[in-house]
Amino acid sequence: MTKRQFTCLACTAVIMVSGLGAAAPSAGAATHTVHPGESIQKAVNAASPGDTIVIAAGTYRESVLVTKSNLTLSGMGEATVIKPRTATTPAANVCARAGNGICVTGKAKKDVVGVSIRSLTLSGFKKSAIWATRTDRLTVQQVTAEKNGTWGIGQEMSTRSVIRNNTVRGSGDAGIFIANTVDREGGATDTKRTVIAYNRLTGNRIGVTVRRVRNLSVRANTMTGNCAGLFIVGDESKPTAGAMTVRENWIYQNNKFCPATTRLPAIQGSGIVLTGTESAVVQSNLIMENVGSSPLSGGVVLFQSFVGAVNTGNVIKDNWVQGNKTADLANRGGGTRNEFLSNECLASEPAGMC
Repeated sequence: MTKRQFTCLACTAVIMVSGLGAAAPSAGAATHTVHPGESIQKAVNAASPGDTIVIAAGTYRESVLVTKSNLTLSGMGEATVIKPRTATTPAANVCARAGNGICVTGKAKKDVVGVSIRSLTLSGFKKSAIWATRTDRLTVQQVTAEKNGTWGIGQEMSTRSVIRNNTVRGSGDAGIFIANTVDREGGATDTKRTVIAYNRLTGNRIGVTVRRVRNLSVRANTMTGNCAGLFIVGDESKPTAGAMTVRENWIYQNNKFCPATTRLPAIQGSGIVLTGTESAVVQSNLIMENVGSSPLSGGVVLFQSFVGAVNTGNVIKDNWVQGNKTADLANRGGGTRNEFLSNECLASEPAGMC
C-alpha cells in the first residue's frame, strides 16, 4: 500500500457525485417554494408524499418536523441557513422543544420512508441539526451542520440511510451519530446497509460514532481536528455491535482535547476506536498523526467497553497507520480472534503487530 493509492482515494472522494440512495420523484409531484419570512413548516404541512419543498436563499429561524414519507427538502447550500427560533418565539412543534433543527420522525411499526434533505446549512441548535427516528431510506446530502450542541446529523431506530457529502463541524458530541436507541439499552440494530460516505468532519468531540448497530459502511470520509475520528461502540447486549466495514477514510490529526465524562476517560489523539465490537473490517484507511496520552489514544485502538465487553473477530488490515501516539495499533481490551494484517505502521501495543 502506498501514499499514492490514498491520494487517488482522496480524489475520488472529492469528485464523486452520484444519486446513491435517491428516490425517483412521483409522476404527480408538486414543488413548494419557501422564501425568507415564510414558514418551512407550513410548506411541509401542505405537501403530499412525493413533493419537493425548495427553500430559497436566506435565513430561517424555526425547527421543522417531517412525519410524511417521500418528501424532499432542498435549499441553496450555504446560502440557505436554518437557525433556532428566537427566544420570544414559542416552540411550534416537538422538534423545536427538543432543541433540534430538522426532525424526521416515524412511529412504531410505521417508518417514515424516502425523505431527502439536501443543500442546507443548519447552525446553533441546542441538540442536533438533523435528527431522525424510525426512518427508512433517509438521504442527507450536501448539508452543512455547524456549532450544534450535541450531534450534527443523528439517527436512531432507522435503516438504509445514506449520509453523504456533508460537512459537520463544531458539534458538542459526534458530528454524525448512528445508534439503535438513545434512551434505553438493547441489542444492536441491523441498519440494512446504511452508508456514511464522503463527509468532512472537523472540530467535533468525535467525528463519527456508530453505537450498538450492525451492517453499515463508513467509507471515504475525512475526519480531522476532532478529539477522536471514529468510535465503534458496543456493549454486552445481543446482537453485538459490528459486522460493518470501515474503508478508505482519511483520519488524521484528531488532537483536540475533550475532558472525561461519566462513561469515558478524556479523549485526545484517537483515530479509530473499537469497543465491544465483533466482525468489523477496518481496511485501507489512512490514519496519521493522532497524538494523545489517553487510554484511547492511538491510530487504531481496540478497547473494552465501559461495561467490560471485549472485541471479537475484527480484522484490521491494509491500513497506512503512522505517526500516531501512543501507538499506531493498540489492542488494549482483551478479546479473541482480532487480526492485524499487512498494515503499514511503526509502533504497536503489544509489540509485533506492525
